[in-house]
Amino acid sequence: MATIPHQWSTFSLSIILLSITLFENLTPNSSPPSPNYIVAFRHYAAADRHRAYLESALRPAGWRWIPRLNPAAHFPTDFGLVAIEDPEVVDEIRGLGSVKYVSLDLSYKRGLMTKGQERNKKVGAFEDGTKKRPGKIFTAMSFCEAEEEDEKNVGNRSSSVKWGRELLMQRSQVTSMFGAEDLWAKGYTGAKVKMAIFDTGIRADHPHFRNIKERTNWTNEDTLNDNLGHGTFVAGVIAGVDSECLGFAPDTEIYAFRVFTDAQVSYTSWFLDAFNYAIATNMDVLNLSIGGPDYMDLPFVEKIWEITANNIIMVSAIGNDGPLYGTLNNPADQSDVIGVGGIDYSDHIASFSSRGMSTWELPHGYGRIKPDIVAYGRDIMGSKISAGCKSLSGTSVASPVVAGVVCLLVSIIPEPERKSILNPASMKQALVEGAAKLSGPNMYEQGAGRVDLLESYKILKSYKPRASIFPSVLDYTDCPYTWPFCRQPLYAGAMPVIFNATILNGMGVIGNVESPPTWHPFDEEGNLLNIHFTYSKLIWPWTGYLALHMQIKEEGAQFSGKIEGNVTLKVSSPPAQGEKDPRVSICVLHLTLNVVPTPPRSKRILWDQFHSIKYPPGYIPRDSLDVRNDILDWHGDHLHTNFHIMFNMLRDAGYYIETLGSPLTCFDAQHYGTLLLVDLEDEYFAEEIQKLRDDVVNTGLGLAVFAEWYNVDSMVKMRFFDDNTRSWWTPVTGGANIPALNDLLAPFGIAFGNKILNGDFSLLGEQNRYASGTNIVRFPSGGYVHSFPFLDSSESGATKNVLLTSGSTKADSPILGLTAMGEGRIAVYGDSNCLDSSHMVTNCFSLLRKMLDFTSEDIRDPALFSDSNKQDSPLYEADNQLPSRRTDVNFSAYSGIVGKELICRTDTRFEIWGTKGYRLQVRGRNRRLPGVPVIDLGRGFNSSSVTSNFRRPRLTVRNKDDSLGNRYLGLFYGDEPDAPLLVLGHWMVPVVVAATGVLLLSFWRIRQKRRRRRKGSSSGRLANI
Repeated sequence: MATIPHQWSTFSLSIILLSITLFENLTPNSSPPSPNYIVAFRHYAAADRHRAYLESALRPAGWRWIPRLNPAAHFPTDFGLVAIEDPEVVDEIRGLGSVKYVSLDLSYKRGLMTKGQERNKKVGAFEDGTKKRPGKIFTAMSFCEAEEEDEKNVGNRSSSVKWGRELLMQRSQVTSMFGAEDLWAKGYTGAKVKMAIFDTGIRADHPHFRNIKERTNWTNEDTLNDNLGHGTFVAGVIAGVDSECLGFAPDTEIYAFRVFTDAQVSYTSWFLDAFNYAIATNMDVLNLSIGGPDYMDLPFVEKIWEITANNIIMVSAIGNDGPLYGTLNNPADQSDVIGVGGIDYSDHIASFSSRGMSTWELPHGYGRIKPDIVAYGRDIMGSKISAGCKSLSGTSVASPVVAGVVCLLVSIIPEPERKSILNPASMKQALVEGAAKLSGPNMYEQGAGRVDLLESYKILKSYKPRASIFPSVLDYTDCPYTWPFCRQPLYAGAMPVIFNATILNGMGVIGNVESPPTWHPFDEEGNLLNIHFTYSKLIWPWTGYLALHMQIKEEGAQFSGKIEGNVTLKVSSPPAQGEKDPRVSICVLHLTLNVVPTPPRSKRILWDQFHSIKYPPGYIPRDSLDVRNDILDWHGDHLHTNFHIMFNMLRDAGYYIETLGSPLTCFDAQHYGTLLLVDLEDEYFAEEIQKLRDDVVNTGLGLAVFAEWYNVDSMVKMRFFDDNTRSWWTPVTGGANIPALNDLLAPFGIAFGNKILNGDFSLLGEQNRYASGTNIVRFPSGGYVHSFPFLDSSESGATKNVLLTSGSTKADSPILGLTAMGEGRIAVYGDSNCLDSSHMVTNCFSLLRKMLDFTSEDIRDPALFSDSNKQDSPLYEADNQLPSRRTDVNFSAYSGIVGKELICRTDTRFEIWGTKGYRLQVRGRNRRLPGVPVIDLGRGFNSSSVTSNFRRPRLTVRNKDDSLGNRYLGLFYGDEPDAPLLVLGHWMVPVVVAATGVLLLSFWRIRQKRRRRRKGSSSGRLANI
């Protein structure tokens, strides 16, 4: 569903910690120091009281309290920092009544993005595929211009930062681009606004600032100064007074929170203390020009919620991981935070700006729109460390641009009225409603558009507390802004189209949805639209979600046209001080939808999202091992994130692509030409394996599979030492979960191997790059297999490669297979990087289209179905040679299948919500999800109880000449799999078994009678002797 997860396991939290050191510097048997843990309490109290509580409840050995000597020590706190040597102490602490949770103290690391890195797209926390800077990934910063010569050696800078001189074209002041002078002329300059800047600090005597109120240090270094330059620059964009690099709000009160060391390292505990201090000292606005993909860092995320709940307006950079999709950074991706993307002076989305929907909600739901707004972020002028100005680029620059705008807007409200009018929701309403929508980018690139200071000023001057929905319009006719929705119309029989909007409640920090949302069509055709809603009944802090699950009713199967109407939602909040009645607001979301007649089955493709696992919560490795600057698979693996180019290509080719975020039992195969499985990491329920076999063989479903590398030895080689958990971590699976995929394909006699293949080859008249793909080791006879000479770069294959001499010929490896199977057709390929826009070298869209032509319509391209590629005998590799699962990983911690119940969720057709799916037993006739209405499924479902245990079916083939094993289910290793096969219906099985039993029983009775006769005759003869 579209909800944001609120439950977190400590184990999953620990594995997402990304602070690592080079594993070459340690050995697995080394004894690292004991880790530090954050102990979160259920209430605020003095640190000494929390310490006394633990000392009274725990044994003295195995742990120690770590004092935190910083400005927050004078205020009550809700957490303690504890070093724990004995792991059993962790469980003891978790069992205490006043303890909320226990989490490792994450270290954070922020990298500096040089100009050269920006050009070469080498931004990231990983240097060469095995090295990673200690700490969690954070947004890289851009230093485009050199510091003055006398500042080069100031402080203890990271050696990885290369300072270079670059003369930049003279730009207009960024403040004038937004019309800040108009508000200055009215007397609004940010006065009496408390601005918290969480960064690298600032110097007390800096000439560019007239109102530095306080500097605090939260690091383990004994300095308040900025020795790196970033914190000073951010402060300059917000409140600088130098004529060459003016800030937006020169009279804003600057509170500099030094949360990063000179080496750009920080810890969660430092942030938590600094956040608590910001709350205690009543900050108005807080800027974080930082971010990363780790939205499951519970202490950090919860504290962000607490910050905004205390009416602090938070602004944060959306990330510098563009132009890739699915790269939103946390905390900017949180709905209560103003997430800022970057544009250039031509109003184009900056190439470095992260984009794509949030991925919290996957696989069952759909992401929210982020960033919220965009601002200029390329070649922005700001203050240097000591004096003078310089130019920087990045969303970490666009963020203080918006923070400066926010400070200026806060100052237009008289100080006594600010807290009653301004809050994180009302400020976001003013910004997104006043933003100027850009003509080129879609809403997942630009959000509401470019921030417009003067329009937002007009909105706030007349603002009355209210609730609203962002975005307030979903218009299928507005392309490209509403991409991907405008690219594919609705039609009857499809999976629900999910649109996830954000509820902004400017009436109060807490609110309630008074009654279910309602759909109000503008005309009779609007009744063809069926909408189910999932939403936040409790809105906190300031925001919630509203997800629309939209289907066209069956009576609209031939309808073509537009459906228009409004969705309304009633929100209430408690009365404000001095008010008697609750505050109530009606929110409206306007819909304009395109509808077409239901497409033919051959043009409908179903994308499997359910079996995809991404970072976080586990160490899911990248798919292409050639990519050295990013070792994690964290872009969502969704049609509308890192597969968005493929999605557009398929739409241009006339295909309709739907998404399945539930098990394979939750779709009706009669409606789809092909099921598309790409880069999947999860396991499969036994029921899924059986149903897919039936769908292909009996129902004629096409199956197209794009696999990835999997090699246990190579995974072990990719391990790293995590300096937070003080232990070694290795990938929980490969680029894809080949053992699980082999189980799924076992009924068809198909399996992948454990090679990691790389190389260039030519197919269909195009040059292609095979990037860390795998090989095919089982395939039925009569099928068509394409092999190419590649080197095996896996750990097990490296030795063989070394033995090859310069004159040796590389062995051909099968990588593409196509075969008919009963009524259906199957195509498998060993690499998905050619479809993934994140690290694509060459695309294989032509191959994908040819595969779909075959699987959906049995159209056979002569280049793929030549006699020279036809298999006269099956490919076969013994069971003990197939890739095996890792035995040292608790896969259930990351899986949606292992140890879980098979159930169809709210991304599936309404009629099977909460059931086990089509043609399967359900738990009770009306098994349902919490909050989902009871649906009588009628016939076709068995009301008896069934237990869905996770089982891994094994292929029973022992010898490829064994006729019984080689004809497993009567389907593969046959002489002519291309010809239609007669497949027995389910009703025939018991009939055949019963008939066989009757025959056997008859033969047994006849034989027994004969034995008795012989026995009687023999006894008589013996008696006469």
